[in-house]
Amino acid sequence: MNIFRSLIAKVWQDPNAAEVVKIESGQLYLVRPGNIRSSRECIYNEAIATIRRVPSIDHNFQLVITRVYEEGDQELLEDEDETDEERVFLISQELEFRLGSGEADNQATFVWRDLDGDVDELYEFVMTEETNEPTRAFFETCMYRAMYERKYKTSADNIGDQDLSEFTWKPPASKRAGVGKKAPLEASESASPTGSREYTSPRKTPKSSSNKIKAMLANTATVVEEDAQFFVWDVEVDGFVSARDGLLRAKILESTSNDYNYWIVATDEQEDLIMHKIAADMNPRWSPKTHSVTWNFYVDGAYGSWAFQFNSSDAYEHFKVAFARAAWEALHHSPFNKIKPDEQAYVISSTNEDVEMRDAQNEDEDEEEVVFELDPDEEPSEDEEEEEDIASPQLQGERNSQLTIGYKGDRSYVVRGNNIGVFSHAGRNQVKYYATISKLSTPKGREFKPREVMLHDQDTKMVLMNPAEPHSLYNMDIERGKVVEEWKVHEDVTVDHIAPDNKFAQMTPEQTLVGASHNALFRIDPRISGLKMVDSQYKQYVSKNRFSGVATTSSGKLAVASAKGDIRLFDSIGKNAKTALPPLGDPIIGIDVTADGRWIVATTKAYLLLIDTLIGEGRYAGSLGFDRSFPANAKPMPRRLQLRSEHVAYMNQEVNFSPARFNQGEGQVENAIVTSTGQYVIAWDFAKVKKGQLDKYEIKKYEDTVVQDNFKFGDDKEIIVALENNVLAINKKNLKRPTRASLAGPMTGLHNRSSIVNSPY
Repeated sequence: MNIFRSLIAKVWQDPNAAEVVKIESGQLYLVRPGNIRSSRECIYNEAIATIRRVPSIDHNFQLVITRVYEEGDQELLEDEDETDEERVFLISQELEFRLGSGEADNQATFVWRDLDGDVDELYEFVMTEETNEPTRAFFETCMYRAMYERKYKTSADNIGDQDLSEFTWKPPASKRAGVGKKAPLEASESASPTGSREYTSPRKTPKSSSNKIKAMLANTATVVEEDAQFFVWDVEVDGFVSARDGLLRAKILESTSNDYNYWIVATDEQEDLIMHKIAADMNPRWSPKTHSVTWNFYVDGAYGSWAFQFNSSDAYEHFKVAFARAAWEALHHSPFNKIKPDEQAYVISSTNEDVEMRDAQNEDEDEEEVVFELDPDEEPSEDEEEEEDIASPQLQGERNSQLTIGYKGDRSYVVRGNNIGVFSHAGRNQVKYYATISKLSTPKGREFKPREVMLHDQDTKMVLMNPAEPHSLYNMDIERGKVVEEWKVHEDVTVDHIAPDNKFAQMTPEQTLVGASHNALFRIDPRISGLKMVDSQYKQYVSKNRFSGVATTSSGKLAVASAKGDIRLFDSIGKNAKTALPPLGDPIIGIDVTADGRWIVATTKAYLLLIDTLIGEGRYAGSLGFDRSFPANAKPMPRRLQLRSEHVAYMNQEVNFSPARFNQGEGQVENAIVTSTGQYVIAWDFAKVKKGQLDKYEIKKYEDTVVQDNFKFGDDKEIIVALENNVLAINKKNLKRPTRASLAGPMTGLHNRSSIVNSPY
């Protein structure tokens, strides 16, 4: 490397030289070795690789791969919403940059990790014959010098070759002894740039387990059967590995007792390997690009993850449709064929993934995100660490149960038993305990624990629901910290759910609000003498709807969810729904809608359901489902937002989402969705979701269970988090990409591949 010293002195020591070195011609690939996804994807057919200084930040450099357009291409792309012109990577040792071995002999390549992808995903830059060996070697040397400067925060001007040796990537030592078998790649027979991984073959299924499966199979019939490769998530390897050599039979079986029980089964010529009962918590994720499905199953005290990869798109589609039908029948205990054809298509369409939605925008990263990318592993700030230790006075035996965020008063309110804690937003991602409203009681002096609360009338009031008085609401004066009125709504109709008149009504003096019973919608006006229901705005529906939540748009249109899993869209109270979306089967526990009514997010226990209400075709194309009905043959395609099955395996706990919320604020565009499960706060990038990237979420783990979380009003970065015994704030950028380190606790509770393959049910 010393032969480059004079050249380095010219380009490296000039702080005004933005670009250090460039390779003028090559191709960029995304490589997924040892994974069930397609193994090699061309990102740029023609590209330039550049090492570039990071402006205004010393000792930081970027590896930039820029797309080169063929003549005429750029003009064709100018009108597209999204243009992918370059990929930028902060140069650090974590990239594991090294030379690779191309598909052809004597083909020079550089390889580095995709830090935003799975642990085994790699980028590969394939150089053309125009790049000579000295240029390649000089580029490699500059990469190592950039790593040196970033790590040691000092100049690399006077270092020798030995100082750079620590940045030369070395393959990890094998974790297991003996001869093994690598997991097959999906489509490409080419060797991966990092070489083959070796794994030990799993042990045979114990004979007792195999006999038990045979006994269960005696009372089943085959619904579908296809050839597939079978994979299992191995926590030691940190990836999916092959559970059996070659192909086996992937099956769905149904009980012959007509009890709507179904199982997913893997069997080879010798024995049956697994038999997992299809249930709501399986967390299935379908990938049409790789013709694969992954799922979770609880085995011997831990969650494991499995996968089938089918040999053709026909086999994949056949299996997917059969699974969707089986899952629906298992939840509804009713024949799938009894629902209307358009409803069947709606249910099956919910399994589609990787589909870009209409009007997806390619939004540039803002300056804060770019700065954050320069140090993705930075620890939370001291301020943030301190605020996590600021807790409210604790009451023996009670836990936090609800969180509501102020609209005008810069306050958050947390329900804890029959008390409400008041917290001020102190800025810089901090909340501070302000006061406690103690011993909530009715005007007659009967203490109660509110089931649901909602701010009202410019944050001067809080409406409380008392489980012991389901026909009434209670008005608490926040300044006095006292319940001052009981609003008796109706003698016979219960108030099960409430919502503001419109999305931002709580910022105004608006007095009316929306109420829902299990099968009725109505308006509540506390100014009316006597019963507070507005009789002219009351609509009871004949069917047993089991309404479970209401959300309103900025214009007062309503989205109503049910415990049966269906969603109804209304343009006003007192009329029939304009749109009725059929249930997928899982009860909806929460619903939210964007201010303009375009998007709905509905929460179930195991997944979020995202729905675009824009009518795309037919007579009313361009209208929303709140105003007009969707054509029977063109209902919206619901999208499931769910955790990847391997992430659930690391979390090692059942997914149980809290009601998801969009960020909100007057004049603010919704760009994130936040929810929680167990100890984890989870946020989806809404812009990426609309592009079809449904698994682009970030996570933060806490020691305590997260009760509820939501964005601070008017802020798309600060998230207020209520834990069972604490309340805090976090900036969204402090959430991390899910990894083994960020998700898992002690690894003793997680199973390796052998143990979960040999636990068939």
